[in-house]
Amino acid sequence: MAVEQNIFQMAQKQFLNVANKMGLDENVRESLKEPELILEVNLPIDMDDGTTRVFRGYRSQHTHSIGPTKGGIRYHQDVSEDEVKALSMWMTWKCAVMSLPYGGGKGGIIVDPKKLSKHELQHLSRAYIRAIYKMIGPENDVPAPDVNTTGEIMAWMMDEYEKLTGRHAPGVITGKPLCVGGSKGRDTATAMGGWMCLEEAMKKIKLHKKTAAIQGYGNAGYFMAKILQENGFKIIAVSDSKGAIMNENGLDWKKVLEHKQKTTTVVGYPGSKEISNEEILELDVEVLVPAALEEAITGSNAENIKAKIVVELANGPTTPEADEIMFKKGILVIPDILANAGGVTVSYFEWVQNLAGCYWPDEEVHEKLTKKMKEAFNDVYAIMEKNKCKMREAAYRKAIARVSEAFKARR
Repeated sequence: MAVEQNIFQMAQKQFLNVANKMGLDENVRESLKEPELILEVNLPIDMDDGTTRVFRGYRSQHTHSIGPTKGGIRYHQDVSEDEVKALSMWMTWKCAVMSLPYGGGKGGIIVDPKKLSKHELQHLSRAYIRAIYKMIGPENDVPAPDVNTTGEIMAWMMDEYEKLTGRHAPGVITGKPLCVGGSKGRDTATAMGGWMCLEEAMKKIKLHKKTAAIQGYGNAGYFMAKILQENGFKIIAVSDSKGAIMNENGLDWKKVLEHKQKTTTVVGYPGSKEISNEEILELDVEVLVPAALEEAITGSNAENIKAKIVVELANGPTTPEADEIMFKKGILVIPDILANAGGVTVSYFEWVQNLAGCYWPDEEVHEKLTKKMKEAFNDVYAIMEKNKCKMREAAYRKAIARVSEAFKARR
């Protein structure tokens, strides 16, 4: 798939387009279009075969105007400085849309974790924390899981941070296992937040059929499939990095997951037809859920999107050119900074519980998440209707106003 533009330039363009429409103060605009801090580290790791490999990692902190920076750490062979900078900027807007007391952060290591042993993976994770630990902490920057990172990896990272600092600090990392200070509801939070947004959207837009396609069958993708199926949707197609499958009569989310766990891919699931990751985006379904990586929907394929509602569970899956095309087609795009904000919201709940030393039951987490997501959706929808604009622009308007107010209050 051709990349239309540098991903950080795309993030800046999204911000500047709305900032200019809002008449944002030039000093604020210039300060917020770049991250405050970007760290690049080289991590020499002793491999199991006796060799040494050097892995490159990054951590970006976009702004501390509202509070500590917050954002995940991803392990992927395509991680780059520009990607991490873009993702940290998007995290700022995501936190602001949800009225969380955070700015945006993001980190990553250029690595294919599937090619490492568990010992090598732990060695790499701890080395990364040793390289960045002075810039993170419960009051400064709070990482979390992202693409190809897990609760187990977060536990290793928290443990390494505590060894380095000599103090108990569960609030330094979120997305941890329950046994070391994690929050109930975290595993399903991203998908659940996306569903809560879709549920509200369905009150505004009547769907003819409850059909959906999900690009990406990682944690967010398969939990979204589960939630949709439980709410009467027929899942027509799903995909992962190795390909896509479809069945017009519907796929069973659990059986597809079991097949993937056995074979490492959804491809080859019995009774399904194999299609491409590009084709899945263009299927005739009511709801499309891009839940993989950035820039899936571009100017070259947006005209072919047939869904009535696009729920962006991935970060940055739609380019500005594609956004404009789908807006003209009347497709409601629930933007990433709102649609996938359930994850960071429950991460915030985890941080609060860690700081207080008091932990909540499932029902309380779900109740608090529902309230935050539905309030945020309806705030953004009202701004969209008032300004007759795309939902993404409305979400940015809310976020930029909040961050700008905090930025100016400090000066």
